[in-house]
Amino acid sequence: MTTESQTTSPSLISKLIKMTAHQRVLAFASLVILLVFFSVTSPNFMQMSNMLAILQATSVNGVLAVAATLVIITGGIDLSVGTLMTFTAVVAGILLTNLNLPLPVGVLGAILAGAFCGFCSGSFVAKMKIPPFIATLGMMLILKGLSLVLSGARPIYFNNTEGYDAISRGSLIGEVLPFLPIPNGVLILFVVAGVASYVLSKTVLGRYCFGIGSNEEAVRLSGVNTDRWKIAIYAVAGGICGIAGILISSRLNSAQPALGLGYELEAIAAVVIGGTSLSGGRGSIIGTLIGALIVAVLTNGLRVLSVAQEWQTVITGIIIILAVYADMMRRQKSK
Repeated sequence: MTTESQTTSPSLISKLIKMTAHQRVLAFASLVILLVFFSVTSPNFMQMSNMLAILQATSVNGVLAVAATLVIITGGIDLSVGTLMTFTAVVAGILLTNLNLPLPVGVLGAILAGAFCGFCSGSFVAKMKIPPFIATLGMMLILKGLSLVLSGARPIYFNNTEGYDAISRGSLIGEVLPFLPIPNGVLILFVVAGVASYVLSKTVLGRYCFGIGSNEEAVRLSGVNTDRWKIAIYAVAGGICGIAGILISSRLNSAQPALGLGYELEAIAAVVIGGTSLSGGRGSIIGTLIGALIVAVLTNGLRVLSVAQEWQTVITGIIIILAVYADMMRRQKSK
């Protein structure tokens, strides 16, 4: 029988990560092409204010995409990341505005609420053996309803919470380098992505994440409690969604309970475009960041060119289909 160390060895993880290198190069090349195209077609595209707007939009979608990446690498899917983001924002609003608790308590409470919801989703998948699509679809509806119930279907504003808006809209870099006012939300995205990348490549959780996605049965036969690790991965992803909830509510300076639906599609699109395989076992955080930037640049560029919202959605859908098709072709060639 294969030993646990053999099944989840670092060399195996390195091999799996290297398999996405080609897709990352293609994704990065696509990003450069999009930047050049929109720069040529619209003189307003490369303005500093527009670049900052793209980065600000990427910060929220990028954090959600990082959470989705962890789950998708295991061979699962999480349709609840958007409404989970909204739910954690509402939790932060209740703790900070309604209960007047200190800022760190509200932020930590939102992240823990996200982790608990992820724990529940993981339990549905691992213990109850409900397919991830159905389990997280149900969680999406539950969280959507809870957000409306807890908030009274009204926005919760953070006007009396000093410093909350600075979490996302402030600029620590801008205070040192006034000519480079990169929002704090972007810094948080890079920190989250850096930590997630380290976890995937250097820790036991990351090795089991790839191992479960590659061959869950083999990992289980080696003596690993795959259910426990799968729940842990969903819980970590839920906590990351809590960070996204803090970012978007900080940017809006309010928790909008009706917000959230549709964000999961953009997050999954970023993951797929970045080279993570929907069949599991292969992916990278760097690729996901590139994918998130592609989605943000494409959306912003089409808006700058005054393309109708309906056609923006159509184009994004076509890109997702092409990305999934490319992943299928790569998997067929590797067999």
